[in-house]
Amino acid sequence: MASHKILVIDDSRVIRNMVRDMLPQGNFEVLEAKDGLEGMASIEQELPNLIMLDFLLPKMSGWEVFQKIQEHAEYQKIPLVLMSGRKEEVTEKIQEPFEFFEFVEKPFEKKDLVSAIKLAMAKAKKRPATVKVSSTPQAAPSTATANSAVNPEEMAAMKAQMAKMQAEIDALKKQTAQILNFIKQKLR
Repeated sequence: MASHKILVIDDSRVIRNMVRDMLPQGNFEVLEAKDGLEGMASIEQELPNLIMLDFLLPKMSGWEVFQKIQEHAEYQKIPLVLMSGRKEEVTEKIQEPFEFFEFVEKPFEKKDLVSAIKLAMAKAKKRPATVKVSSTPQAAPSTATANSAVNPEEMAAMKAQMAKMQAEIDALKKQTAQILNFIKQKLR
């Protein structure tokens, strides 16, 4: 009996088989669901160790499955990899950076899949308990409300998020400088 369960929710048998074949051999069982309703039932019954979720699904969309996962603290702890052929479909609903799950664009290579799984596992470990992910921007609380309602866990989570965002900004600045240098070299 496998000790780890990986649930692949995708309406394409080809993608489900491809994911199964790309996963490294190990002590795990690959579960499959062909639509969102079947996927939610598998999450509830099996409590998998990892969920690979297509964003466009019949019966219940990947977006709806994602929202259901966010409503349950127990499901939020499960590492999640969202899959889609068009990233903009995901970013229309969920703003980047993707803090608590990983995204992989279809079609993907084995190294991309393995990397996404590793990142999803790391993000799930860092996730504070019962964080509600919202697709709509929220208004900032007033200073008086914010000062009276801040607890140490929230403050630590906010500081960690800020540090992560700063690291991403620094990386983008470095990439921009590299691109500019490349363009300058090509123009010479």
